[in-house]
Amino acid sequence: MYSAIKVFRHTNRLNSHFRRLLSSDAVEKVPIVTSRQSIQQYEDDLEKQFKQMLRDDVRSVLEPVPEQQSVEVYPHTRPAFNFAAYVNKSETLQKLVQLGVDLHKLEKRKGIPQFLLQLDFEKDMKQHLMFLADIGVNPTELGEVITKNPLLFKEDLGNMEVRINYLESKRFVPEQITRIVTKNPFWLMISTRRIDRRLGFFQRTFELVGNEVRSLTAKQPRIITYNLEHIQKSTFSIKEEMGFDQTEMKTLLLSKPKLWLINQDKLLHRFDYVHRRMQVPHREILKTPEILESRDHRIKQRHGFLKFLGKAQYDPQKDLYISLKSLVEGTDEEFVIHTAKSNMECFENYLKTL
Repeated sequence: MYSAIKVFRHTNRLNSHFRRLLSSDAVEKVPIVTSRQSIQQYEDDLEKQFKQMLRDDVRSVLEPVPEQQSVEVYPHTRPAFNFAAYVNKSETLQKLVQLGVDLHKLEKRKGIPQFLLQLDFEKDMKQHLMFLADIGVNPTELGEVITKNPLLFKEDLGNMEVRINYLESKRFVPEQITRIVTKNPFWLMISTRRIDRRLGFFQRTFELVGNEVRSLTAKQPRIITYNLEHIQKSTFSIKEEMGFDQTEMKTLLLSKPKLWLINQDKLLHRFDYVHRRMQVPHREILKTPEILESRDHRIKQRHGFLKFLGKAQYDPQKDLYISLKSLVEGTDEEFVIHTAKSNMECFENYLKTL
């Protein structure tokens, strides 16, 4: 199955800069004193987060949800030192810098500096980078991928290949697989059994067909691996508290899956303002779901200004219709001139009254 991905072979994909980067030019090594305990503690923290994020549903969605922690946020991450003193003497760090890795972010993560400094580029990193290139990750995006998940370098290449084979077996096309890995590189560290359960959960809960599961996964890869309790509580809130029916909820998920990752209280507050204060019905929200992603202050300020002008009319069947898209898009100046048909002085004077 993996052979289908070979259309992205590095001999065709990698540019000359990346080929030079993977060369084995000699660089003076600096002696490193590593902390195995620190690295182990970091890995333990990450494993706990994965278990929390990926475990099966064992509690009611009505029960309190523990404090959320993204797999990209590591506890106790105050940096013990910075990489500056090592860069000139470490081939590993030099290669990472050339790839575009953000060392400043990595040095804040507990155990990661020690983990990276003990790696040998040729033995421990090169093959992993070639693997990422083989599955289509653009050389210009490798730095971002590694910054998000540097522990890819400790993952067994055989296991990573199995996870790519799984996606192929589920009829994900190469472009979708590339996007999944690029946007959520933690996929390569999660077992196929767990991923399969998660895809099944979304398919059953939202009554999705195969193409819809693949589309959702590629569009927002994080949602599949996100904290399950959070997803369940968001689903309950959107359906029961906001009043979207099953079909409407499915439409919302496929168009704006990021809504399921937003804090539920903030999302419900935003919906209440749009639906009740602005009197926008569900059908119009479904046409422009990005309004639920917009910042609260932007919605309130712009709606308030339109109301002040007597132009807050969001029914497309009536005259002087203002689309929700024009309400939330563009700069304030663009909104004031093109949507409100006013001027910035009037808008700024209105804001002073708030």
